[in-house]
Amino acid sequence: MNSSLLLSITTFVYGLAAVLYIIAWIFKKPQPGKTASWILIIGAVCNTAGIFLRWVESYKLGIGHAPLSNMYESLIFFSWTIVILYIVVEHRYKNRVIGAFVSPIAFLAMAYASLPNISDRIQPLIPALKSNWLIAHVVTCFLGYSAFAIAFGISIMYLIKQTDKTEKIRLLSSFPNLEVLDELTQQMVVVGFLFLTGGIITGAVWANSAWGTYWSWDPKETWSLITWFVYATLLHARLMRGWHGKQIAYLSIIGFLAVMFTYFGVNLLPGLHSYAK
Repeated sequence: MNSSLLLSITTFVYGLAAVLYIIAWIFKKPQPGKTASWILIIGAVCNTAGIFLRWVESYKLGIGHAPLSNMYESLIFFSWTIVILYIVVEHRYKNRVIGAFVSPIAFLAMAYASLPNISDRIQPLIPALKSNWLIAHVVTCFLGYSAFAIAFGISIMYLIKQTDKTEKIRLLSSFPNLEVLDELTQQMVVVGFLFLTGGIITGAVWANSAWGTYWSWDPKETWSLITWFVYATLLHARLMRGWHGKQIAYLSIIGFLAVMFTYFGVNLLPGLHSYAK
């Protein structure tokens, strides 16, 4: 079995887990939720194996490098980090309803990687990517992105939950209370912000070694900075201005939209990061 086949199987495993999480939430049945948790763990194991198998395959082709260098590989890693972080959150908070809003994101990322226009070929690194900073930069960035993805899902839950003023909507009764959702959103944003900051710093050091400058206002660099400022504004508003609830949820959603444009949108623009296509 090659890595592409194993990762394709992982896509369906994540899809099944997402469906079961949603079924458990809508029909309030604990068993589908428990099954979803185990299936998600199996998917994470398959995802991990697929990443390492792809790494081994690159060495067999004589172009060995970490599988983090193109859109296909980054999507695979993005899904993996989302699932790993979510499993930690689920274990800590003992609430599987959150999975109905987070696991579909991991599935969609894997599904997007499976589209015909996304090449799964293992290719040699271009000169700019041949650096020891590759793994540090990509890992920190995507750990940040995955934490923001979980915060996004929880923010959607908060906005849905707060519409139930009289707590009569049965479908929302299994949601954590608003205070828990608000606090969890902040925690995920703090984690994401720290990793994104690390990603920007390692990226700047890498850029200096590759292109002779720490910052060149490349579109991806610029939008990474914009994303950083959005989340910095959220944390400032939360910690210094006392914002909470809907205000923080809306900022979290805006921040994740900025993440998505940084990840996907800027690849349509010319720049030093155009290889990300």
